[in-house]
Amino acid sequence: MGLARDIGLARLPHGGDLAAARRQFPDAPEPLIDLSTGINPHPYPLPPLTPDLFTRLPEPEALERLAATAARACGASADQVVVAPGTQSLLAPVFSVAALGRAAILGPTYAEHARVAALVGHRVEEVRAFDALTGADLAIVVNPNNPDGRLTSRLALLALAEVKRRRGGLVVVDEAFAEVGPPGLSVAPEVGRGDLVVLRSFGKFYGLAGLRLGFALAAAPVAARLRATFGPWPVAGPALAAGEAALADAAWAKTMREVLARDAARLDGLLTGAGLEIAGGTSLFRLVHTPAAAALADHLGRAGIVVRRFAEAPTSLRFGLPADEAAWQRLAAALDAFVAVEASSASSWPGLSRPPRS
Repeated sequence: MGLARDIGLARLPHGGDLAAARRQFPDAPEPLIDLSTGINPHPYPLPPLTPDLFTRLPEPEALERLAATAARACGASADQVVVAPGTQSLLAPVFSVAALGRAAILGPTYAEHARVAALVGHRVEEVRAFDALTGADLAIVVNPNNPDGRLTSRLALLALAEVKRRRGGLVVVDEAFAEVGPPGLSVAPEVGRGDLVVLRSFGKFYGLAGLRLGFALAAAPVAARLRATFGPWPVAGPALAAGEAALADAAWAKTMREVLARDAARLDGLLTGAGLEIAGGTSLFRLVHTPAAAALADHLGRAGIVVRRFAEAPTSLRFGLPADEAAWQRLAAALDAFVAVEASSASSWPGLSRPPRS
């Protein structure tokens, strides 16, 4: 258990830590441009929030309405929905549903799953082949995956859940980026048929990560057990109101998917124009590979642009989407400047010798 316990107790780095970026790059121009997360930079417009949402305890009916709205959005039933203060808070209770044993995580992926599974008491193993999940007591798949956008077919996940139903075990599918995945990918409508739990984020696609709102979807008895761990007021009143409005707004979601697709294509143009190899992603982020990853991240940081680095993958960087035209222009200029410097250096990196845009 030593390695797993070490993983569980460690404080893992994540994107979005602008205080750390300011310490690392104290002379960087402000405002910093945070491209280190996969959060939508075009947030859902908050509905009017009345004072009583802040001064009163949330009403049970508000929680029930949000659960019903989330159920319709995900293709589940309301008794299968667990509303929580962020998906992160769901990991430990969900992973505790499985009998303690071997937890296999299809990787490389979001590191929090390994950390929390180890804290719960599982023996954690990251596997690279889907078939290696079959014998695990707890199988965890992020779909679409973070950070490379890898997709696992719905049929494969349901077949794995059927194996767990017959032999024992639990499949957890983290669908944090499901809203920007291909249609028909989600297994949320099938949570009642086997040992399957689906995690859904709110803050990423709707761009309101600070509300700390997330959902688990599971068979009704499992969902009831999970709800009991959070007590009567799991989510703040403002988050309930905003979540209900956003999840009910199908027109906004449709338009936003089109906006994000256009933004992702624009980002592709900047990255490939700088000679970077796009290794995957979703319309909320792109993963690139380059031998110059460390130098490029440092150059961008000094220009006030924060991207996601990976200690375990030193040639990889993840880029989120700029929020506005000024940010797009700063990113383009910083990439041009880096290419120009590297092209003029005797140690220029392969694939980064393109002249700057005119």
